[in-house]
Amino acid sequence: MSEVLERRFARMGARVSLPERPWHGAPRIDVAPGGFAIGFTGAGVEAEVEVVDVRPREHHLLLLVRSGEEKSKFLCGHDERHWFVAAIPERARGVTGVTTAKIALQPEAVQELVERVKPKDRFRRRNEAYVRQGEWFFVPADLRPAPTDAQIRRNEPLSRGRGKAHVMQFAFRRGGEPVYTSRRYPAGIGAEEFASLSPVERRGNWRQFLRDPEVYAKGSVRHPDHATVHLGAWHRVHMNTEQGARAMQHVVFLD
Repeated sequence: MSEVLERRFARMGARVSLPERPWHGAPRIDVAPGGFAIGFTGAGVEAEVEVVDVRPREHHLLLLVRSGEEKSKFLCGHDERHWFVAAIPERARGVTGVTTAKIALQPEAVQELVERVKPKDRFRRRNEAYVRQGEWFFVPADLRPAPTDAQIRRNEPLSRGRGKAHVMQFAFRRGGEPVYTSRRYPAGIGAEEFASLSPVERRGNWRQFLRDPEVYAKGSVRHPDHATVHLGAWHRVHMNTEQGARAMQHVVFLD
């Protein structure tokens, strides 16, 4: 089995390392030099790993992991400068290959716009519907009224909560729920829960953010692992759907 997987990863130009069988428990997928390393927690039922589809010219493949009743799918491939792995949301139906996996990773707003605009290449990083940089999609937006200078932030980080942040030259946020983060609460807690903490618990390095606001970007968007994109007008920012995948907990490194 390991030799079969190695050959299929090699078809897209990547190496893959796996421990000796049997494999037990949930997978642990890491981006490693030249490709990928797949490990397992070691606890639980025996796992099976299968490459469902390989696209050598695109340097992408779809990986399926079965662990008991649980099935997880991962899109592995090369994007611009680095290898990546993205978990496919379990709610996505009909994901049978690389193409349908890419569609499943596009947020709903992007999928709807693609259906209307019908770009020549729906997966090109810049097409008639959107601009993409890594996991972030930028969709043209008609912002009315336009944000004031006081509302616009400069060199604003854009992050899904881990990894290296993308940096927007100009950014504007509206709406969203205020949350407070600390080392103890890295995912953030709401205002009511924060207010219920004792004065001692509220001490320390707390930061306030907005959860799920509308985010807009203009100008350059920079990231060390991706080519800089340039947005001449305001674009609504959407993240891909991987955060909605239960299997995302199995992905160790993405950026």
